Amino acid sequence: MRNAFVRRSVMTASAVSMVLLATACGTDKADTKADAKPSEAAATSAAPAAKAKTSAELEGVLVVQADLPNHVVKAPTAAETAGAAGAKSDKPECQPLVSAQSMNAVGTAAGTAGTRAVVKGKAPAADASPEDKLKAGLDALGGTATSVYLASYEGKGATEAFASLKTAGTACAGGYTGSQAGDSLKITKVAPGAAVTAGDEALAYTVTGEADGETLTTQLVVVRKGNTLATFSALSLTGAAEQPKDVVDTQVKKLG
Repeated sequence: MRNAFVRRSVMTASAVSMVLLATACGTDKADTKADAKPSEAAATSAAPAAKAKTSAELEGVLVVQADLPNHVVKAPTAAETAGAAGAKSDKPECQPLVSAQSMNAVGTAAGTAGTRAVVKGKAPAADASPEDKLKAGLDALGGTATSVYLASYEGKGATEAFASLKTAGTACAGGYTGSQAGDSLKITKVAPGAAVTAGDEALAYTVTGEADGETLTTQLVVVRKGNTLATFSALSLTGAAEQPKDVVDTQVKKLG
């Protein structure tokens, strides 16, 4: 069973027990010499001087159930949001990664909004046996769950936040320790993820960690669109998540 740091991040999203997970991750021995340059696009684009969006305005452009018919979409509870707010890294240079994966703003944001989406499992036939229905429910638990978080910044805040995540990917390639509410989780590797082309600039990391002797792989995607930063942290209870391309594309399109 995964440790409490992971378990606390899990919530039931539907009657078939599909799981949505947002978590901060980390490891105990950092190798600052390792080079994990992110997959990125249009890194030289400058942030516009547009006024930052408020939290209410970001809620209006956040993905909802109607946008993702093949997912179950549900916002985190107030208690879950409060619990994630305390997520910390043992190394200051790795804090941007912990913040991005725990639905927290990187740096100081003027407005924020977040939700979660999990891929729907294949529904069993109406006349399926109890065993087949149980299997369908268990298979659904392995669907990739994605935390979506939007943060809007004044001035060059979004560009600076993106740059800090790019720097953290290299500085923390060998690992760091993340902690939340007295529990901790270690990451053993931060490596480039599959290339993402979206927004004004984008990066992707594959973050590998260990929990109770099991390997857990998270896909982290960050996209800057103007002065808004969108972060997507995806994982699966099977231990290996897929990059949430549909969620990323749909959310970035809604940003305009």
